[in-house]
Amino acid sequence: MKTHDLNFCNRPKLKIPDILVYGSNDITFSPYGDYWRQIKSIAVIHLLNNTRVQSFRQMREKEVASTLDLIEKNSGSLVDLSELLFWLTNNIVCKAALGRSYRGLKLEGLLERFVQVLGAVSLGTYIPWLSWVDRLSGLDEKAHKVAKEFDDFLEGVVAEHVDKRRHGKNGEDDQDLVDILLDVQRENTSGFTFHRNTVKALILDVFAAGTDTTFASLVWSISELLRHPKVMKKLQQEVTKIAQGRPMIQEKDLDNMQYLKAIIKETLRLYPPIPLLIPHESTQDVKILGFDIPSGTQTVVNAWAIGRDPTVWEDPEEFRPERFLNSSIDYKGLHFELLPFGGGRRGCPGISFATIIFELALANVIYKFDLGLPDGVKDKDLDMREKSGVVTLHKKSPLLVVATPHFH
Repeated sequence: MKTHDLNFCNRPKLKIPDILVYGSNDITFSPYGDYWRQIKSIAVIHLLNNTRVQSFRQMREKEVASTLDLIEKNSGSLVDLSELLFWLTNNIVCKAALGRSYRGLKLEGLLERFVQVLGAVSLGTYIPWLSWVDRLSGLDEKAHKVAKEFDDFLEGVVAEHVDKRRHGKNGEDDQDLVDILLDVQRENTSGFTFHRNTVKALILDVFAAGTDTTFASLVWSISELLRHPKVMKKLQQEVTKIAQGRPMIQEKDLDNMQYLKAIIKETLRLYPPIPLLIPHESTQDVKILGFDIPSGTQTVVNAWAIGRDPTVWEDPEEFRPERFLNSSIDYKGLHFELLPFGGGRRGCPGISFATIIFELALANVIYKFDLGLPDGVKDKDLDMREKSGVVTLHKKSPLLVVATPHFH
């Protein structure tokens, strides 16, 4: 990702992503080249640039306020925070990318199955003559079924936007990602072929990656705060001091919250959203650390192991946000001891989009509520097991808490 970034910025041809994401025609899985450069620049310029991310500020604050109201309505009783944080993240991503929220258990289940199938081991990808195993195990059928359901959903979203435009119902001010992609498709002068499937592949990227990884990270951070009451208390003191009695934390407050940022870095160190980053592939023969790596070699970066490396981190298994307070280390891909979003050319382009949701939601939940575990569950007894067989690192059991309003 540093010295040999150009040699390793390709993606291997993977069967399951090919089925799920329109022949790997998205940003994440498409091979390195002109097509990838074009679609990445479209996403970065039109959706993920700072101005665009800031334009959704009011919408994000409104969605967080709605979630806080829901928690408050259930104060004193058991709340499934995993469920609430999923819908918070999903609503923000949907409104930014698709123009409105799409609620329903069907969508939550579909996203869960998408992530499960994406993380499944496909023998046929690595040993072609064992492709029959994937057919026999039902993996191929599952992948095609999820792909069809997602395509039906996305086709409906695109058709809705096309219809709205036909009747002149959307202005410049309320443009979402789908509107922008349809504009780019219509005004395409670069000679770059922009098919309907390209539009859907890009929406799927933003929608699936944006929702799944952000909500998983939020659950991990609050789980660790419940296990470390002193850290939670220190964060509550920071957010209370900065809020100065206002009803909620606003985005303009976040820059001043150094302890909040340290907690987020520590969460991403211990629980990188995608522990084994999306595989890279070498494009030419190269020598690394004395090893000869031939062209076409698939390379997996273990971000989880890097974040827990005892030669780099003191007490690597301990949740200790203080380690980041006087440290310049960041997670944006330039410091290679912390790579939750990858780095180099194939680093995640949506970092600022995701982290602002993370910061705003975490700051407000801790500002507004005292969180506790259900009766009989002690801090250190909280189940921190990870869900296996998925590409994103999820907590195995839902995070159930008792939330009581915190009076300032």
